[in-house]
Order: sequence, then C-alpha cells, then structure tokens
Amino acid sequence: MTKIGIEATSTFFPAGIESASLLANKTGIPENIITDKFGLYEKHVADETMHASDMAIEAARPIVDQYGPDTIDVVIYFGSPHKDYYVWTCASKIQHELGLKKAYAFEIMNVSSGFPVALKVAKDMIKADHTIQSILLVGGCKESQIVDYTNPRSRFMFNFGDGGCAALIKRDSLVSEILESAIITDGSFHQDVRIPAGGSKNFASHETVEQRKHYIDVHNPADMKERLDPVSIPNFEKVIRKSLQKSGLSSENLSLLLPLHTKRSMFNQLLSSLDLPEEKAIYLDHHGHMSSLDPCVGLHLAQEQGRLSHGDIAVAVSAGTGYTWAATVIKWMGTK
Repeated sequence: MTKIGIEATSTFFPAGIESASLLANKTGIPENIITDKFGLYEKHVADETMHASDMAIEAARPIVDQYGPDTIDVVIYFGSPHKDYYVWTCASKIQHELGLKKAYAFEIMNVSSGFPVALKVAKDMIKADHTIQSILLVGGCKESQIVDYTNPRSRFMFNFGDGGCAALIKRDSLVSEILESAIITDGSFHQDVRIPAGGSKNFASHETVEQRKHYIDVHNPADMKERLDPVSIPNFEKVIRKSLQKSGLSSENLSLLLPLHTKRSMFNQLLSSLDLPEEKAIYLDHHGHMSSLDPCVGLHLAQEQGRLSHGDIAVAVSAGTGYTWAATVIKWMGTK
C-alpha cells in the first residue's frame, strides 16, 4: 500500500518582534498576565513590506531549493484569509515566484483549523490521482495587522503573530506517514468572530474605517464564551481520539501533540483531558497564534529540537472560528 507522508517542513518569521512588555504597554494588560495567562513571551510581526504571500514564499524556498521545482505537482495555500488583497488568490503568486511551472495551484481556507485539513486533502489527492507525486502545502499569516489592541472584545486574539510555513507531502515518503483525520464543525458559531466590514454585507466606506470596523472583532464575547466553553475542550479531545482510533491507535500511543497556540489554561486543560505531560506537546509561547500555521510550525520546531524518533505518533490539531475542530495523525519514521 502506498505510504503518503510529510517529507520536509520549513518556516519563516519576519525580523520584527513584539515582546510581552511591549504588548503590555499597547494593551494595558500587566506583563505577567500576558506571559502566564496568555502564554506569550514574544511574537513575530511583519512590517509594511511583507505580506502573507511573501512569508509563505520565503518559508517554501528551502524545500523547493532542496527538491527542485520540477518535482512539485500541486501547490495548496492553506494560510490566513487575511492576504495581500481581498478576492485574490496568492497561490498563483506563490507558484509563479517559486518557479513551479509544472504545478497547478489553489487555496483552501478554514481559518485556524487549516493545517490538519490540508494534510487530509493532500493525502487524499495523492491517493486518488496516480499522476500526483508531491504536493507543496504553503501558508502565510499577517494577522497581527487585524488586531485592535484598544478593543477588549478581541482580547483573546491579542496573541496573533506573523510568519510562514511549508510542508512537502510526498508519495512513498521515507520520513513520515500521514494516517487518519477527524473533523467536527459546529456552524452555530458562524457569526461570533469576524471582521465586521469589507465584505458584501458591510462594504468598505469612510464610516467603516472611522468606526474601526476593519479589525477582527467578537460580537458578544460573554455569549460566545458561555456556548463555547462547554464544547471546546471536549471537541478537541474527540477529534484527537477519533483520528487516533481511525488510525488503529489510542491516546496511549501519542508521542507528541502539535496544537494551535491558545491561552495557557486551555493548553493545560487539553493536556489534562488526554493525560499527556507537557513535554509531549509543543507550545508556541515565543511565536503566538499564526492562524492555520501553528501545528505545521510546531512540527518543524519538534524536528529541530530532536523531539521525534522513529515510530513516534504525532497529532496535528487545531480549531478555527466558525467553528471547526480538526486533527490529523502523523507517524514519524525519521529524517533523510
């Protein structure tokens, strides 16, 4: 049976850094709250010259240089929907700038839950189409730009940071194998988190700019919290356990959890629900939350830190507003 896996990963982070101290000054929130409760010591922030597509391109370059542009059949952008332009695909720019003339390109978007979903899509595409040998997943994020630090309703999103990542998905990979996925969507949350203006419902105008409606916002935080808190950790746990079960495994086999960046208390709750020690998870307290990129960044950091050994089982798990929880299991074989 054909094994389809992640052959290589790469990341890119802009030079700009916002420390917890700087965030404390911008928000009025004490620095110790930002480090201890937000779980954030610093995050990368891009300047006005760098955008989501640029960071995705820079992240993918090392992979393209190593494997060659002619080896890549498909490019899938799975990153932040806050891109260089609205109603625009950056996948085609990425394909062009990287010289991937053989590959076609498209995008999938499921906000922060994108990476586990993208892994499933890439695996299923290669499995279904014998002409596809490799797929390059690329993501970029500049969501620090859409945070209004004066708006307490969006406080839980103050950890948004910037960066890029890429993963090469390959037929007959010797490095890893993508196993099964599990996904839950609860669309009752579809109205809770959004940028209020700029779309067709509230088109951009002088008034929307003056009223600061082009930043991400939560309509009613207390109401969302009341509805979300009872289901969030259980749904995280469900998709993790179900993806493992579909892979013929259990949580006892879990070697490393690769979650999105959340506040420290939620991270600890998730570990507790899985009976998993903290050393078996990656926590991005020096990067923050980068939309759908987090689990891919976590996987790359885990490789750099030597935290994956032959036979290890990792789970990439994330959740995106709207609200979707997604997990994909990865069996690690080694490095080339």
